[in-house]
Amino acid sequence: MRIHIQNPEGDALFAITPAQWQAALARHPDFAGTEASFADDEAGRQAALPQADVLVTWTKLLARDFKPGTLPAAAPQLKVVFCTSAGVDRLMPFDWLPEDVALLNNSGTHAAKAGEFGLMALLMLANHIPTFAQDQVKQVWAPRFGPVLAGRTVCVVGLGSLGGAIAERAAQFGMTVIGVRGRPAPHPACARVVGQDALDEVLPEAEFLVLACPLTPETRGLMDARRFALLPRGARVFNIARGPVWDEDALCDALESGHLASAITDVASQEPLPAGHRLWTAPNLLITPHMSADDPTTYNDNSLDVLFRNLRAMRDGQPMPQRIDTRRGY
Repeated sequence: MRIHIQNPEGDALFAITPAQWQAALARHPDFAGTEASFADDEAGRQAALPQADVLVTWTKLLARDFKPGTLPAAAPQLKVVFCTSAGVDRLMPFDWLPEDVALLNNSGTHAAKAGEFGLMALLMLANHIPTFAQDQVKQVWAPRFGPVLAGRTVCVVGLGSLGGAIAERAAQFGMTVIGVRGRPAPHPACARVVGQDALDEVLPEAEFLVLACPLTPETRGLMDARRFALLPRGARVFNIARGPVWDEDALCDALESGHLASAITDVASQEPLPAGHRLWTAPNLLITPHMSADDPTTYNDNSLDVLFRNLRAMRDGQPMPQRIDTRRGY
């Protein structure tokens, strides 16, 4: 088996290194002797792909380099494309992907960091930190007091590795967790779980709302003005999903009217968020630049472990757990 790792050019923080590859082989000795090539430029990619069985790369490179019909000729032996990210929404529609090539994500890699960041966001929202951050810029001393998390209700939309980890942390702090997912199967951290079609029924209970769902046609624009209005007055919102899962103008309207007490977002519809965008000046909104779930000290090691677990399943004739269902988009 030949694996080609196509790194982004000039990425000194998250590029997968030969040393990390060798360490992964040591953790997975049943793949000892697997050949790997590395490149961060077009010439290296073109030279390696014709012999590659597995391509490991970034979604932004896949979206840029592979148009419909180009992949079979460029990589005739390819069996697996592994993305070093959980979200693959920028790769839709999947008409560039041959039917006999499996597309994998690295779901699970982000869970520990996302759980910690999500808990931090809930604590910050409960304690008015977005408001205090803006007060500091204005040199305003205005005490506000907040509740403990225990006994409060949080609605977590999306119970994958990100949302599930946040739900677990919230439950550990004594919160009542309502989960929302496409298929309403129970989750151990949730007092109850409902399907996405029942979102309107649970929003009025949500003192805190966490958006952690993948971006799909069904979740695009999920939180619009009508649904923000369903939240109780004074609710607090955290978005770790994607910018387009909510209407950013409706969010700003709800913050400006005081219906929402505060919000934190790690994502935006345009990234980087351009100067002059309304989000920058929305009251009681804290913005972080899409970094909430990435730990550079563990990210590549965890991703390679996910890759080898999936390759082992493929070798053994089992379903690959991180294979993307291109009909659903995740």
